[in-house]
Amino acid sequence: MAKDHGSSIKDDETYEALRDDGYSKEAAARIANAQASDDQNPSREGGKAAPYEDWTKDDLYDRAQELDIDGRSDMTKSELISALRNR
Repeated sequence: MAKDHGSSIKDDETYEALRDDGYSKEAAARIANAQASDDQNPSREGGKAAPYEDWTKDDLYDRAQELDIDGRSDMTKSELISALRNR
């Protein structure tokens, strides 16, 4: 049985599964709540983009810049990947 995460999480089971898969709390909550909503139809698999590991460092940097991730200039490729996944 899924743990009750309070009223801010609409689908506790999905939230826990996403957290177990390594999603940040924010991302897991967003996805779980979207899946629980009749107005939204998110895919658990995400889009068709290649995994971040296949991106160049420049592409990762550009994406981090779009998302205004602090400290991106000094990050390695693996740090950029981590920052993007946990934003």
